[in-house]
Amino acid sequence: MSDYSGRSFVGTPATAPGPLGPQMLRAMTAIRRNPLAYLDSAWHQYGDVVQFPIPRPPSYLVNDPDGVRRVLVMNGRNYGKATIQYRALSLVTGEGLLVADTDAWRRQRPMVQPAFHHETLEGIVRHVGVALDRLFADWDALPSEAVVDMDDAMMHVALEVVGHALFGMDLSADADRLTRSTLAALDVVVARARVPVTPPAWVPTPANRRLQGAVGNLDSAVASILDARRGRTAAEPDMLDLLIAARDEMGDRLSTSEVRDQVVTFIVAGHETAASALAWAWGLLAQHPEVQSQLQAESDAVLAGQAPTFADYSRLPVARAVIDETLRLYPPAWLITRKSLAPDVLGEHDVPGGALIILSPWLLHRHPSVWPEPNRFQPQRFLDGTADRVNFIPFGAGLRQCIGRDFAYVESTLVLATLAGRYSVEFPSGMDLPEGEPLVTIRPRHGMPLRVRRR
Repeated sequence: MSDYSGRSFVGTPATAPGPLGPQMLRAMTAIRRNPLAYLDSAWHQYGDVVQFPIPRPPSYLVNDPDGVRRVLVMNGRNYGKATIQYRALSLVTGEGLLVADTDAWRRQRPMVQPAFHHETLEGIVRHVGVALDRLFADWDALPSEAVVDMDDAMMHVALEVVGHALFGMDLSADADRLTRSTLAALDVVVARARVPVTPPAWVPTPANRRLQGAVGNLDSAVASILDARRGRTAAEPDMLDLLIAARDEMGDRLSTSEVRDQVVTFIVAGHETAASALAWAWGLLAQHPEVQSQLQAESDAVLAGQAPTFADYSRLPVARAVIDETLRLYPPAWLITRKSLAPDVLGEHDVPGGALIILSPWLLHRHPSVWPEPNRFQPQRFLDGTADRVNFIPFGAGLRQCIGRDFAYVESTLVLATLAGRYSVEFPSGMDLPEGEPLVTIRPRHGMPLRVRRR
């Protein structure tokens, strides 16, 4: 084990290259402004495994392809989710499936799985149709040459789809209050993550009061919705019905608080992921009109201007390839963290037990040893089979791969193909693809303004 030029941190030996303490302190403003840009610069400067000068816990950025796969797949049981990232998110989601550590996750996963069965995925098509009909009415009424913030538009579409899937076609006032409170609470969590030292959640700061108010609204909204569901028998159960009916191997149901945590987790993961992918996809299509034309030709041939069906999903390879390539370049979950439960070796570097492991799909998807021309938007790589799907992890990998992956793919592919059959997009004069802002997901800074034209 090398000492890497004598670097050590309060008795913890350095086992990988990385910045010294004073260097990282000088970079703190840049880290707070754009943590993803800092991780990118550290990777390019120090290599595929970087150790940061943080003694407790020892902290490593791992962008070695084999090392990433070892953490998520080959030795995944050695890596838990008890990290600062997921603790912060749990202030909103509670112990939902996204943040639950090993034991809680093992109980929850089989109970939640029925909400994502094939029949549920087929139902997404109906929800997509309702959301798009409303969007058509808005966009068809726009004046010619109108500019639309595609980020905001896709957020509304995705929120409506996940809301319908969770709560049924009739969105109650409580369901609407729940979704709005979830987003308000996330804003506070993201703001907290930008500051190196934050007061505990119980300290009555303005931000903590906003967080507590939003979480209180979440709790009361879920309670009201569950009260309304008691005794209901649905011919076509929605995801909430399936959660309420779920039982573990001991025959126990999810508690009210556990149902609440899963519902909030679905809203956070289900709407942000698809909306972010769709917003970036439209920006990339505006930047690459030849790909937009290819997508429109496929939509015309398969959908012919009609509402999509579930069977159409497998008949839209270009739309799916555009989504895949967008997820490669702009993976919504740009940061994945794990805690090592025992010592391991990653990218030929020793990693102690208790270490914080930082992975970034954004960085891995730009690794030149894996992806030729990594910064180029090239959906063809997913059509001709040259894409390295082993190192393609927009939804994670291994046991903890996102349970909603197929939900997101069906939704985003059908939304993209349906809209492409009806509209063309381009950037207003003098504008181009915006900079990405790493929040809970990677969002286009200042939105995605695009000129929308009816075809």
